[in-house]
Amino acid sequence: MSQAGVITEIETRDEDVLDTPWNVVVHNDPVNLMSYVTMVFQRVLGFPRDKATKHMLEVHHKGRSLVWSGERERAEAIVEQLHGHLLLATLEKAEL
Repeated sequence: MSQAGVITEIETRDEDVLDTPWNVVVHNDPVNLMSYVTMVFQRVLGFPRDKATKHMLEVHHKGRSLVWSGERERAEAIVEQLHGHLLLATLEKAEL
């Protein structure tokens, strides 16, 4: 295989990594009230009350909820906003 072929292969892999969706996951914590978490989901993610409540209950009962999935840069911004509201949120690479 020529050197040019190797470079092309590496570039393709880099593009694949950039295109991989990223998940924003909110985790349960013993500090925040359920009503507060619901309000944050509405404010930060633009969820209607019913959807925000559904995700809040998922966090409460299952310990985590995937609240957003998409490009990494936007996912990082959402995690930062959630941290700014003192929610425990992480960024995870989506499984394809």
